[in-house]
Amino acid sequence: MKNKKHLLYLICFAFVVIFLAEIIGFQSISFGSFSVSILPLVFAVFFGMIFAVPAFRKGIFKKVYSDENVQFASKNLLFIMLPLMAYYGASVAPQITEILSVGWVFLFQEIGNLGTILFALPIALMLGLKRTAIGATLGLSREGELAYITEKYTLESAEGRGVLSMYLIGTLFGSIFFSLFAPLLLNFGFDVRALGMAAGMGSASMMTAAASAVAALRPESEEIILAYASASQLLTSFLGTYTMVFLAIPLQRFMYNTLTRGDNYDHGK
Repeated sequence: MKNKKHLLYLICFAFVVIFLAEIIGFQSISFGSFSVSILPLVFAVFFGMIFAVPAFRKGIFKKVYSDENVQFASKNLLFIMLPLMAYYGASVAPQITEILSVGWVFLFQEIGNLGTILFALPIALMLGLKRTAIGATLGLSREGELAYITEKYTLESAEGRGVLSMYLIGTLFGSIFFSLFAPLLLNFGFDVRALGMAAGMGSASMMTAAASAVAALRPESEEIILAYASASQLLTSFLGTYTMVFLAIPLQRFMYNTLTRGDNYDHGK
């Protein structure tokens, strides 16, 4: 990295944000009989987003959010998450017997990756997104989907803009959404094991937000929730590519060609 002083600003800013988020701590908001948990992670993401607004990018924040720092952070996000993933991997071992007893359910939950196509693709086409919908509705638009769309269509294409837009939206708002949505389902009577399993969706940050939010409300089941989430995350990371190639893409191709009738899924490759 050329400008190490800017990197130092970024590191210091990250420590300040983490400190403030931890000071606020875990918060729970009740709506009648429902309660929603808000983790420090949500506040940290919120602070990072607020100060990234162009109107606030002045003085020291201009140095914190320099193009060089933004590129550095995006390239090294995976490495930053590795210790967390190692921790989650270690949490699987004590619960391995129980996890294996319902192993087939973990395979079945992979079908959930098709939900973005079944539900979102028709809506996206109704809204007029056209070929942008191909990239925007392929899974959660994480690394695997981003790599596939980039390789087949390039990021400059309509499909590329779709997947990149959803990738950025997921990065900015995904952890916030799932940290609120997962505990909301707990109020509807969903089993904590099911919610833990559902948290492993292929995104480390989203999984952490969802699983931690549920675990905060059910601390007596924290080990089980994290173990199921970790096992599901590992399985999704392993099987996600095969699910996308052999199930999601053929289904998306069929639905797109059927719903558009004048376009062809492969014409832009």
